[in-house]
Amino acid sequence: MSLVTLLPFIVLIGAMFLMTRSAKKKQQAAAQMRNDMQPGSGIRTIGGMYATVKEVNEDTVLVDAGPGVDLLFAKNAIGAVLTDDEYNRIVHGVEHDLKSDSDVVPDDASSLTETDGDADTDAKSVDLGKKDTVEETTDAEPTEAAAAEADDAKADDAKADDAKTDDVKADAAKKDDAKTDEEPKKTDGDSEAK
Repeated sequence: MSLVTLLPFIVLIGAMFLMTRSAKKKQQAAAQMRNDMQPGSGIRTIGGMYATVKEVNEDTVLVDAGPGVDLLFAKNAIGAVLTDDEYNRIVHGVEHDLKSDSDVVPDDASSLTETDGDADTDAKSVDLGKKDTVEETTDAEPTEAAAAEADDAKADDAKADDAKTDDVKADAAKKDDAKTDEEPKKTDGDSEAK
């Protein structure tokens, strides 16, 4: 047999050896973590339950899962021993690891627009809107053509509003007429009973 035919088998055996070695290291680390548990440590079980260790025995762990709730678990059922900060963050929602208060995003945008009390805030303000071509050519006042267009637009709006109000009034009058025609006339109740 040549070395070329044995090479795949050698690679396969080497890969299996490396996989079992890494699995053993993980098991040893987990066993060490379980042995280092102390009363008062926060834990997560393999089922995902968070609790506090009350008592550690040889094969079992007594945990406090809440007020008046003590549970007994096998040591192998402990998935992770958590640090105090991590346990408080997950269970109680307490954050201790904030790097700085300046990195926190504010709830409203008002703090983003505040100034330091400088006198010329107009010079520092930034306009994020687009400028029209008319505004670029004249900075002082709008042109006569633009003013005329604005007046025409206002007049058209006023005419449209007047037409709408006239239509609404006509519709209301038609509805009132239809109601009076549809109302039944009152008759004497005795004529039908006889």
